[in-house]
Amino acid sequence: MSAPVAMVLAAGLGKRMLPLTEHTPKPLLKVAGKPLIEHTLGRLAAAGVRKVVINLAHLGRQIEECLGDGSRFGLEIHYSREGVPLETAGGIMRALPMLGDAPFFVVNSDVWCDFDFRDWIARPLPEGCPGRLLMVNNPPFNPEGDFGIERGLLSGTAKPRFTFSGISWLRPQTIAGYPKVRASFGLAEVFAHEEDRMQAELFNGDWCDVGTPERLAALDARLRQDSVE
Repeated sequence: MSAPVAMVLAAGLGKRMLPLTEHTPKPLLKVAGKPLIEHTLGRLAAAGVRKVVINLAHLGRQIEECLGDGSRFGLEIHYSREGVPLETAGGIMRALPMLGDAPFFVVNSDVWCDFDFRDWIARPLPEGCPGRLLMVNNPPFNPEGDFGIERGLLSGTAKPRFTFSGISWLRPQTIAGYPKVRASFGLAEVFAHEEDRMQAELFNGDWCDVGTPERLAALDARLRQDSVE
């Protein structure tokens, strides 16, 4: 089996993170001494991923200059330059020619998570399954959640509801075959279209959506403290 491929979504404007993102793209904001995106790249490389596609828009040149060709992470990094952000699914759609024909990981660059991608690699997607989503318990900023889980599948009606973590494993056809494909559209509507077919799992490990300066500061302080203890 060939090494798995991943896409890291890094084209967002980072408006909630202002003023920190006025001159620095959110993926390069530092947590525990290194850019947030480098934590993700390290986990992907440790799981056996060798090729990563990163989409770029806001201050994207800085990301490219920082990460280069990926060789220092043991990765081969390719860049999908958008100019104007195309939202999550639109960005993936544009990058599909770089991602190949096999299922690929998708990871939001503004998420810190200790999920071990090897767990999913060891459990391939069943035939005909469009993908697998990692869900987490609802954080304070999303108390109503996004989707439920019923018999291991994504559900729009099951209770309780959980929050999408920003980590998924998708077949290319799940994006390319979506009936409302357009230049700019989000993953949430694609997932809703695949309810009762898409696998979903609840993750109880360490996860943080680093969406605001306050959350960034809190995560940084916690990880630095953990490294001392």
